[in-house]
Amino acid sequence: MNEKLTTSQGQPWADNNHSQTAGTRGPILMQDYQLLEKLAHFNRERIPERVVHAKGAGAKGTFKLTRDMSQYTKADVFNGEGKETPVLIRFSQVAGELGYPDTLRDVRGFALRFYTQEGNYDVVGNNTPVFFVNDPLKFPDFIHSQKRDPATHLRTQEMQWDFWSHSPESVHQVTYLMGDRGNPASYRTMNGYGSHTFKWVNASGEQFWVKYHFVAAQGVQNMTNEQAAKTASEDTDFLLHDLYDAIEQGNYPSWKVCVQILPYEEGLNYKYDIFDVTKTVSKKDYPRIEIGEFTLNENPVNYFDEVEEAAFSPANFVPGIEPSPDKLLQGRLFGYKDAERYRLGINYENLPINKPVNAVHNYERDGFMSQGQDGSVNYEPNSHGGPVEVPEARMHGDAVTGQTEYSKPYEVDHFSQAGDLYRLMTPDAKDRLIETIKGTLGTVESKEIRVLETKQFYQADHEYGERVAQALGLPMEKIR
Repeated sequence: MNEKLTTSQGQPWADNNHSQTAGTRGPILMQDYQLLEKLAHFNRERIPERVVHAKGAGAKGTFKLTRDMSQYTKADVFNGEGKETPVLIRFSQVAGELGYPDTLRDVRGFALRFYTQEGNYDVVGNNTPVFFVNDPLKFPDFIHSQKRDPATHLRTQEMQWDFWSHSPESVHQVTYLMGDRGNPASYRTMNGYGSHTFKWVNASGEQFWVKYHFVAAQGVQNMTNEQAAKTASEDTDFLLHDLYDAIEQGNYPSWKVCVQILPYEEGLNYKYDIFDVTKTVSKKDYPRIEIGEFTLNENPVNYFDEVEEAAFSPANFVPGIEPSPDKLLQGRLFGYKDAERYRLGINYENLPINKPVNAVHNYERDGFMSQGQDGSVNYEPNSHGGPVEVPEARMHGDAVTGQTEYSKPYEVDHFSQAGDLYRLMTPDAKDRLIETIKGTLGTVESKEIRVLETKQFYQADHEYGERVAQALGLPMEKIR
């Protein structure tokens, strides 16, 4: 027997197909409050889309720890071999809007939440180990360059290449993006990275630097430009479709969870600045350690509730895991939660998908859509037995020196790692990289932009720059 249709207040709904009118031909009556309520709710069904990473797909699963890491961190989620923890993941595109084709070349977001016994822990990264900028002050400008021209409202190659050519720290990530990894064949066949360096602290107070790598057990597979364009013309939601269907059919994707661990002082003195997100830490110097695996085995029951309203943040730490001095990370610690309060409202953390599995006790009150409040004390300190501080959860400080200033990067070698990446590519991959740059940078009318960017490729690797210059018809005397 079907359930009875009701209003949101539980009142029975007599007719959901016809409005109340004055006579058979109308007009509609103001007293038809059910019509007014239905239209008013419909008008407000869309929440603001994410400024970046608007389009994506999500799923749930389980992380299983296969190697106890208590030697390095006291975080409960990584202590106790065999421990299982529920996870939520959201894959996404950076630049396009909600309706944009999801197979076009772009960096892919890789946001992973662990619902731990000590609160939610989020690793909010991408399918590349580096990023375009290393200072949060430049982030809004970078994103503007990836979006739509304010005059034409069209996306243009000129805007993004203009920004990149004037931001040499971007050349490492640009090489990733223009290479094969810019077109993953599916969310299931791409790796993920925490990108930033984070701090782990064990129960004895010893500190370590850590970088996260999520390695697809399915292997890494990518599309050619031609395949990506053809797929976009046939199914604008291909990557979302692929993930949902795989899980629905019992083909559960999984990723190995690996970390690079650097002793505290060694990290501070590494040959590259480990707090510069445009750089990587060599796996030869600090090999990846496999600590577990997560498997996605559950599709969302309702996409809006479980994916669109999911609010990840790199500020969601748990005891034993802390931020580093990475400037871009420091900016993200504020930016994500601020964006979510704008997008979802001040009480977004009360939504079921964002609630931790452990109990929440604090003095935050009221605001839009607040619910379930009692009359307990709402200030601290107090004499009413309210929640008290947890001193052992205090974060561990880092030594700082110098004076306040508008600081430039710790070291300014923007190019050597981009050159290393180029030299790691196979000859076929190099050919595809040059062809992609030709098809994107080559369409930019400004010769100044083409020359500036090609100079960066040349500084990364002479062959790299020479091949781009040849593809774009630029004289080498302008590049060297």
